[in-house]
Amino acid sequence: MGVFDTSGSDAAGHEQVVFCQDRQTGLKAIIGIYSTALGPALGGTRFYPYESEEAAVTDALHLSRAMAYKNALAGLDLGGGKAVIWGDPAQLKSEALLRAYGRFVQSLNGRYYTACDVGTYVADMDVVARETTFVTGRSVEHGGAGDSSILTAWGVFQGMRAAAEHTWGSPTLAGRRVGIAGLGKVGKYLAGHLIDDGASVLATDVNPAALDWARTTYPQIDLVADTHALITSDIDVYAPCALGGALDDDTVPVLRAKIVTGGANNQLAHPGIEKMLEERGILYTPDYVVNAGGVIQVADEIQGFNFERAKLRATRIFDTTGQILRLADDEGVPPAVAADRLAERRMAEVGRLRSIYLG
Repeated sequence: MGVFDTSGSDAAGHEQVVFCQDRQTGLKAIIGIYSTALGPALGGTRFYPYESEEAAVTDALHLSRAMAYKNALAGLDLGGGKAVIWGDPAQLKSEALLRAYGRFVQSLNGRYYTACDVGTYVADMDVVARETTFVTGRSVEHGGAGDSSILTAWGVFQGMRAAAEHTWGSPTLAGRRVGIAGLGKVGKYLAGHLIDDGASVLATDVNPAALDWARTTYPQIDLVADTHALITSDIDVYAPCALGGALDDDTVPVLRAKIVTGGANNQLAHPGIEKMLEERGILYTPDYVVNAGGVIQVADEIQGFNFERAKLRATRIFDTTGQILRLADDEGVPPAVAADRLAERRMAEVGRLRSIYLG
């Protein structure tokens, strides 16, 4: 893996990669800025106990590239970036560490805006914001948008509606059986939207508290033991809403769903999985397209948050997903390839305007 490689690899071609260390607090962070062609890079901070430094760097590079494409297709004037803090948040997270991290973000002078991700929360962003102005996803009491997973789930639901229309001719999940892997931040809201739409929901989660929540809040959800039991069940739609890599060489051959639409990032374990899905007749809506509701929400916060305006923008994920699926059919490529082409086109066409001197 080479940072300066421009061959098109998911883990290459970045504008800037910053390594941050504060020994007193134990902070070890990597900030990846993939592109600022459309504007400042925006992407969350993931706090996770990676097995190695290489794994942490690779994730930062993969995620920051995905953010560039996500922001482009969301119609935002923002580039793509992502940060990871290497360590167990349950043991390492502290006010001092978060504030040290905030100072590193501030040192980039606006090239990168951070927000929440796995292992970080709204309250954490409030702490980070004590050292930097380039942070979003803050609490309502501090003028922020609050929980970004609300509109992430709404956007996933809109993408799923578009996939249903493309597959079955009607933009609804009524009468369909949807399997959700992960009832965390996004999955729990998605389950509510699906039940309200008339779908039946099958779900699993490794967290007993999430399962207890489902039993109490939506007793009509059928809970299964694990993801394997979920994907081999008789479901119409599979919604991966946990960590990445949900679609791999083992899961795709046994997956029974006709559609995959979920909130997790980096769902394809490696290049070529999108072709395997297509060969099996499974329609995959690219994750960075349908889960863009959260970044739309936190981006709206930068200009002064308005929930209804942000929700309207997230609702347009339905139109964007439909456009990508039609383009994929027209060009004879998987939807993941069509989405990449559309994002790259916008970054190139709009990004080149930066060369016009404004004085």
